[in-house]
Amino acid sequence: MTGKLTASKRAACAALLAVVAMGAAAPSHAGPADRLRDSLFRKPGDKVAGPPVARFVSEEGRVFILDRTQPIPMLKFEDSPEVWALAPSPAPRGDVIYRDELGEPVLRATRLGGLTLFTNSRPNGEAVSLAGGGAPLRLTPISPQALGERLLQASYRTGRVARRTIVFEARNVTPAGSALIGDAALVTSVAFAQMAERRDGRTALSQFSTVRFEEGKTPSVSLNDRVLRIVVAPAYGLAGRPSSKRIIRIATER
Repeated sequence: MTGKLTASKRAACAALLAVVAMGAAAPSHAGPADRLRDSLFRKPGDKVAGPPVARFVSEEGRVFILDRTQPIPMLKFEDSPEVWALAPSPAPRGDVIYRDELGEPVLRATRLGGLTLFTNSRPNGEAVSLAGGGAPLRLTPISPQALGERLLQASYRTGRVARRTIVFEARNVTPAGSALIGDAALVTSVAFAQMAERRDGRTALSQFSTVRFEEGKTPSVSLNDRVLRIVVAPAYGLAGRPSSKRIIRIATER
């Protein structure tokens, strides 16, 4: 009987080895189980799952486009003209937190592609679901005449909320910087509109009479002699101009 059991074991081992050999020789076709395993055991540093660019909606109904097709991720809410440049940073469990220019969290992405949106009304975050495809967020070249019109429009919008004239001007503009300065002027007018709604906003707006846009190597904001100076860096695309949050911080910190 011992000999029979040994023979049976040998036969079973041989069959098992044959199955393993067949699996190794067969072409590899990753199925749902394989993809789930890979996502659960993704190595640190691997990119999180999710479409490179898509439209999302939060629990409270805020709709936004998230564009991860370029080195610096971009986000734009449907109800605002501003495009936010995000800085990804690692988080526990292999997640990624996307922060704005001031280091405040905007999104958290899990390894499996889930998103959480952080807002002023929901600082602890709210779930986000995929709502469809989206187009990459890019600057569109504009002519010098179109730039002049955008500066005038931004000046007009700012004058309405400030109840006084604030001149928007640009110096030594290159073709590469025209679109970015035009976008920066729009973002600045958004910042001023938000400032006007604050208790100390109108006092802050009374500090300057001119907004001057210039090109440089890195984006910056400064306030001196009643001139709000905004430097844009065309080499960085949409990420090459200060955000509305940064403009508000500089304009209200005095």
